[in-house]
Amino acid sequence: MRSIKYAAAVAALSATALSAQAATLDDVKARGELNCVVSTGVAGFAFPDDSGKWSGFDVDFCRAVAAAVVGDGQKVKFVPTTGKTRFTVLNSGEGDILFRNTTETMSRDADLKLSFLPVNYYDGQGFMVPTALGVTSAKDLDGASVCIQTGTTTELNLADFFRINNISYEPVPVETNAEAQTNYLGGRCDVYTTDASGLASTRSTFENPDEHAILPEIISKEPLGGAVRHGDDQWFDIGKWVVNALIAAEELGITQANAAEMAKEAGDNPSVNRLLGSEGEFGSMIGLDGQWALRAIEAVGNYGEIFDRNIGPDTAIALQRGLNAQWSDGGILYAAPIR
Repeated sequence: MRSIKYAAAVAALSATALSAQAATLDDVKARGELNCVVSTGVAGFAFPDDSGKWSGFDVDFCRAVAAAVVGDGQKVKFVPTTGKTRFTVLNSGEGDILFRNTTETMSRDADLKLSFLPVNYYDGQGFMVPTALGVTSAKDLDGASVCIQTGTTTELNLADFFRINNISYEPVPVETNAEAQTNYLGGRCDVYTTDASGLASTRSTFENPDEHAILPEIISKEPLGGAVRHGDDQWFDIGKWVVNALIAAEELGITQANAAEMAKEAGDNPSVNRLLGSEGEFGSMIGLDGQWALRAIEAVGNYGEIFDRNIGPDTAIALQRGLNAQWSDGGILYAAPIR
């Protein structure tokens, strides 16, 4: 009798755990819309136009998840947050997933209870100064006033850098990129520091970008990626494999334009077939159908297309692939295999 009760208790606990794990997927499907946590506005990464339509590198990853889960990359509600509020908004359930220029760290994982998706942009912290200052190195910034977004890794990295180099600075705390830009252009701070991609993005919006220089020093490693709450393994798996699918698609030559035809033809490459759903039952492993990755790719394209369209060399942001090139092209971008 005791063993029967014990077995029943275990079964009940298992059912409860499975129910909790499926909660986010069920909520998103029932709602018919993904709530995606983004920034308050960073050109090239997440920015609303005058009509309120969002676009950018991070935005496209939101749309890819929405396409995979609810079948339409436009079914996204964007939840803008500051560096301070982003994790609170995610953990409170106001957002289902976060794509917001966010660095994975141990404390954010273990203490804030976030599960990070694969890195989708390898970055590092840099410094931007007016060229009129005549500064060519971050080590020449002794006594400078520095605009820094609170609640970010850049705030901690800045303190470490100045301490290590035995130089002083005056922090000018700001909440958003827009506030930092206003203070910097208004002369309230001599320097703006954030991820190098963010500096390039911000400078691209200036009336005279050439009057501002990004200094050569990169003082940190900033592996940026999406995140979800701890405790929902199925939802984490969905986010993880959507990111992997977009990276793998570029490596395999699958594009927004040819994805449907390649899925229909079901050629001789088993990696392509598994990704596009014509071979195997990989969608069911994460609670989705077989065309989840196909929909994501059709919605936003592969990783390279997302990069080039939003922040690549032919955009105002003008970022090179660098570390974010495919591993086969000299970068470190590498998707785990779908098999």
